[in-house]
Parts: sequence; structure tokens; C-alpha cells
Amino acid sequence: MPVDRFITERKNNWQRLEDLLALLRHASLRRLRREEVRELGRIYRRTSSDLAIARAESRDPRLVNYLNSLVIRAHGRIYTADAQGGRRIRRFFTHDFPQTFRSTWRYTAIAFSVFMLFGLIGFLGTHYDPEFSELMGVPPVLRERVIDTRTHWWEELNEANQVYATGIFTHNLKVAFYAFALGALVGVGTLYYMAFNTANISSVLALTFRAGFGRDLLTFMAGHGVIELSCIFIAGGAGLMIGSAILMPGDLSRADALKQCGLRAILLMLGIAPLLVLAGIIEGFISPAPISPAIKFGIAAITGVALYSYLLLAGRD
Repeated sequence: MPVDRFITERKNNWQRLEDLLALLRHASLRRLRREEVRELGRIYRRTSSDLAIARAESRDPRLVNYLNSLVIRAHGRIYTADAQGGRRIRRFFTHDFPQTFRSTWRYTAIAFSVFMLFGLIGFLGTHYDPEFSELMGVPPVLRERVIDTRTHWWEELNEANQVYATGIFTHNLKVAFYAFALGALVGVGTLYYMAFNTANISSVLALTFRAGFGRDLLTFMAGHGVIELSCIFIAGGAGLMIGSAILMPGDLSRADALKQCGLRAILLMLGIAPLLVLAGIIEGFISPAPISPAIKFGIAAITGVALYSYLLLAGRD
């Protein structure tokens, strides 16, 4: 089609889009009538199509630049006008994060399975033979100076709750980040990191049970453990998602698969950030406190029910 005819047939739509954008300069989409909102969406889609045609068939850079600018302005008004500030944050936590969790649950389940498998290996192997813990990364000096002396090292947290709570949150965030970031090594990095850390922790727990104070350590871990471990599983699942996009992009190009999976993975990581803050607060202030074990296990039950009710039910329209 000649450029002049192309412009003549479509310029009315472009002008109408300009008029609607002018109305939105000092107002939100809520101020438009329903018919105008529908018209805005319809004309925006047509103009986007016109831009694609102009890029492919027209050699007029002024036309392409004009349409490109018009589409960008329309896109910005449509997709950000009513999704700013607190409304956007609320939407993320009430819909986007739990919906993304449910749509990617298989990756989280794989991360959980790795945790259980290597947790059992580390615990049973160490419980049978204490020296097995060295294969799991537990230094012998820890057995000699801490485990064999029945030292409750976690009780030191109660001496400086505020400082330790900050340090705990930083540590938890680092663990979650590594579990996610190592997924770039085609998922193998995430699997190794989770397997090694899980086996290490379970070996320490087995050593404390052999020494006769494992219940004390388990009681300490109970209050914050449900939230903390769930976040680690989600972060590990996000890393595995990145790895799967690299190895098995399916019908998409590898770049498109990475873009698609990367967006969902980032949503998951943003969602667990405040949960890790909550876990750090519990671990710094409640877990080491000299209170009844029943209270700590009760907190574990309450946080577990609340967390998974939120993840499984929130955002179901």
C-alpha cells in the first residue's frame, strides 16, 4: 500500500488516540467513561499493528518514529495509570505472587524433594557414624568443642536480639539468593547448593541428637523454620526454573524462554523477601527466648497454616 494512502486511511484513528491520551494527562483511566476505555484499548491495538506495518513496509522514518512514540505513550498510560504506588504493591501480594507460586509449584516441589532426600542422607549417615558429618561439611572442631560439650550456641542470640535479627535476615536472604542465582548454571548449581546446605544442617542436627540435646535444637528451629525453609524451597524452585529455560526452552527461543521464566522467578524472589524478614524477626526474638517449647511449636503450626493458606488461596478470582 502506498504511504499516502496508508496515512489517509488510518490518521483518524491516530488522532483519536492522541485525543484520548490528552484526556489522561491530568486524570486516570477511572475518569474515562467505559466506552472511552474500550475505545482506547481498541485503537491502541490497531495503532500497534499500524506501527508493525510501517516498520515492515514504509521507508518513511518520520512515520515510524511518530507511531512508535504514540504507541509508547499509550502503553504507558494504559498499563501504569492505575497500577502505581500502594495499589500496585497490594496487587502484587494479593494476586501476582501467590498466583505465580501456584503456576510454578512443580519447581518448588523438586527443590523440596532435594531437601528431603539429602536431609535424610545427612541425618541418617551422621546418626550412624559421626565422622560421616565431615563429608557433609561439618568441621571436626565443631564436634569436639561444641557438640561433645553440649553447648547451646543458639542461646547467645537472646543476648542481642536486634543485632542478631538483622544478621539472621541478611544470612537468610543470602542463602535464598544463592539458591536462585546458581540456577543460571543450568540448574545444577541450585541443586548442589541446596543439597550441600541441607546435608550440612541435618548432620549437625544428628550430632546433637547423638549428644543428647537434639530436641533443644529442634525446638529452637521450629518457630522460624516453616517460613524460612518454605522461602528456601521457593527460591530453589525459581533457580531451577531458570535452569530449565536454558536446557529445555521448548517451542520458544532460549532468549524468550529465559525472559518468560526470569520474570516469574523474579516475582517469586520479591514475594519471599518480606517473608524472610518475618522469619528473621522470629529467629532473633522468639526462637532463642526461654519460653515453653509448646509456644514455639504452636507458632510453627500457625505460621505454616497461614503461609500456605495464603499461597494456595489468595488471588483466586
